[in-house]
Amino acid sequence: MDTFKIRTAILSDLETLLEFEQGIIAAERPYDPTLRAGRISYYDLGELINSDDAEVVVVEHEGSIVASGYAKIKKAQAFLDHGMYSYLGFMYTHIDYRGKGLNKMVIDALKKWSDSRGISEVRLSVYSDNTGAIKAYEKAGFKKHIIEMRMVGPE
Repeated sequence: MDTFKIRTAILSDLETLLEFEQGIIAAERPYDPTLRAGRISYYDLGELINSDDAEVVVVEHEGSIVASGYAKIKKAQAFLDHGMYSYLGFMYTHIDYRGKGLNKMVIDALKKWSDSRGISEVRLSVYSDNTGAIKAYEKAGFKKHIIEMRMVGPE
């Protein structure tokens, strides 16, 4: 039986987490033609780990980190019915461990952390063509909400 342990990330996890970030970017490149070529970075993971307004979690299996995610408390737009919300990001599961419920484990831990801070609204972004991720988030309880659209002018 596989045993998985979830915990708060620490700075010594950064090397693995930076590899996960590049895995996320590689997986998302086909969905986003606006990403710059070459090596890019989405997150300041060290800042997120050290922040009082964020929680980065990892899932370990036999001493190795196999999944990750973060929640960051953000101020909502003034016209919304909630003042603050948790934004989830950095959702990654190593390819060898997908389909084992680790994404839900991460989401549940981040939701619990958000609840402990008095935050009930939880949001995330996902590419509209990334049907696998959308299904995983819907399975975890998320509902589609907004579609962001773009237009490119003549060149």
